[in-house]
Amino acid sequence: MTTLAVPRRVPPLGGLNATLLGLELRRLLRNRRTMIITLVMPVVFFLIFGLNPSYSGESAGNGNVSAYVMISMALYGAMIATTSGGAMVSVVSVERASGWSRQLRLTPLSPGVYIFVKVLVAMMLGLGAVGVVYLVGAFTSVRMDTSLWFATALITWLGSAVFAAFGLFMGYLLPSENVMQILGPGLAVLGFAGGLFMPLQDGSVWASIAQFMPTYGLSQLVHAPLTGEAMQWTWLLNVAVWLAIFVGGAAWRFQRDTERV
Repeated sequence: MTTLAVPRRVPPLGGLNATLLGLELRRLLRNRRTMIITLVMPVVFFLIFGLNPSYSGESAGNGNVSAYVMISMALYGAMIATTSGGAMVSVVSVERASGWSRQLRLTPLSPGVYIFVKVLVAMMLGLGAVGVVYLVGAFTSVRMDTSLWFATALITWLGSAVFAAFGLFMGYLLPSENVMQILGPGLAVLGFAGGLFMPLQDGSVWASIAQFMPTYGLSQLVHAPLTGEAMQWTWLLNVAVWLAIFVGGAAWRFQRDTERV
């Protein structure tokens, strides 16, 4: 008796569906440590450093210092959110080792779409992090033009995609469900090194070093609408180069991991 091989039918969008998206989102939301670090810590930092009466009301371009700190903390929260969400790919590595990926191959879901879902969830969490900080800022002493609220929030959220790629790369490079215990402190160091938490003094040695950090270009871009500083191509180049590095690294590790299955 001859057995006919039935070709695997791939549905539209590679099997992307709301059920899978909801499952991945709920799995991330059940991680209380991630939720606290992502949604609570940036707000706490904003309340501590952004509302200091000794300087919070001082002018900062098209707003005040409180607005500057709010934008910084929103980007920091988005960085943590997208990195942790992207690092869920480390769970993918565990799933592959346990044979779960073989089970997925029996479904219409394509591997690329599965990774895309995890990145999409990471960006959704990043949007939540930005929204929480801005919501708290709206009820405090933050002052800036109405249009800047939307512009800076959008740039912050979209720019955090760089760290979703970073999380993907690190998730494969450090295949552990506790990867954020390593990356969390690293993100804080990158924030300081790239001038996210305090303005850099032009001409200083530290300012020169900061230009090579993955947080530098994003920090300058998200603050530019507030400070009124003219856009510089070096900022965009910084973002583009680091995004290419992280995406390329994630693709490389993903390919190697797939070959082992």
